[in-house]
Amino acid sequence: MLCKQVFKQDNMKFFRTALLVILLPLFAFAGAHKFYISVTNVDYSEKDQSVQIITRVFIDDINAVLKERYGIPSKLGTDSESSVDREYLEKYIRTKFLVEINGETAKYDFIGKKYDADMVICYLEVTDVPLKNLKQIGIQNEVLTDIYDDQQNVVHFNVNGKKKSHVLVKSHTKGMLNL
Repeated sequence: MLCKQVFKQDNMKFFRTALLVILLPLFAFAGAHKFYISVTNVDYSEKDQSVQIITRVFIDDINAVLKERYGIPSKLGTDSESSVDREYLEKYIRTKFLVEINGETAKYDFIGKKYDADMVICYLEVTDVPLKNLKQIGIQNEVLTDIYDDQQNVVHFNVNGKKKSHVLVKSHTKGMLNL
């Protein structure tokens, strides 16, 4: 009986040690690699006859790119956020995020932004787009690809019952939906 108990204890020690040896390295490197991703939803509103876009980006990444690109110590998403921070956020988005309607670059309104946890959510809209004239929507999204080589910008289209998703990266920054 004593032998069985010692054997069980030795097996448990071995099991715990093996588990630590296998899992510890995985947890050690978990914080070392960060994923760089944004998610954009592109929808068509028949009621408003507009293309409505919601894009989500991590706040710390946007603050980093604004500092890198424009030299401003941006504090988006904090109590110290300034109007300059908001101005440069819109300026950056407009330079790195383009919308095409039927092959032509479209002007969009930067409706605004809000925060959700560690994300900044930006609302964009292209107005006066009748559905009957809409043949193609294209999104060129280079957000954060200028500072993160492994940045992925996911774009989900949902227009008039047609759905399509793209994962855009530095070497391929444009996704399209043909109607």
